[in-house]
Amino acid sequence: MLTLYTFGSYLGMPDPSPFVLKVDAYLRLANIEFAVKPALTNSRRAPKGKLPFIKDNNKTVADSQFILEYLESYYDVQLDAHLTDEQKATAYLITKSLDENLYFILVYSRWYCEKTWPQVKQAFFGKFPFPIKQILPNVARKGVLKTLHNQGISRHSRNEIEHITARSFQALADLIGEKPFIFGDKPCSLDATVYAFLAEFILAELDNSFNSLAKQHQGLVKYCQRFQQTYYRD
Repeated sequence: MLTLYTFGSYLGMPDPSPFVLKVDAYLRLANIEFAVKPALTNSRRAPKGKLPFIKDNNKTVADSQFILEYLESYYDVQLDAHLTDEQKATAYLITKSLDENLYFILVYSRWYCEKTWPQVKQAFFGKFPFPIKQILPNVARKGVLKTLHNQGISRHSRNEIEHITARSFQALADLIGEKPFIFGDKPCSLDATVYAFLAEFILAELDNSFNSLAKQHQGLVKYCQRFQQTYYRD
């Protein structure tokens, strides 16, 4: 059976990573049977040092984009068969926008913001034994903050980052509207990605200004709730 390697359930989510949740949601959309192997330490075993990765028929695939392409090919998934070439191109570019922009805003909102950090710290490290839980969180956070600086998002002011975030959510709200799925009445692979990112802001058990910006859009809230109720009933 296909096995998905994840961080595990944190912050009220099946996984705190939108990339892991993206693959999880895709597998559910495609009705592919799979097992989950959760552990914070899975990243040490990952081929690229990041999660998710999968093992399937003695084959290991890392990176959410390559995993989805593998699943589409190997399992002959037809989620995007009804899309036009223009829609497929749009889906790819939206995916890259979420992966390369909104993701770092999500990380900033959890690891950089002083209001949210204590809750994140407790969720991820609270069960570690002393003195690890006193040392490891600060080491991990220091590494994340360095990544955010190198990537560039934390070089902006808080107001500028919230402005970028608000525009992203507004764009998604305009795109989805009142439709059940991104491109109409049928789901596609992009829905797995959009749900994964929105859910980490809207459904996660965190309270900060970035999550509030997402929740201002009732269309986005309803989209997440519909998806969750349909594909995460277990």
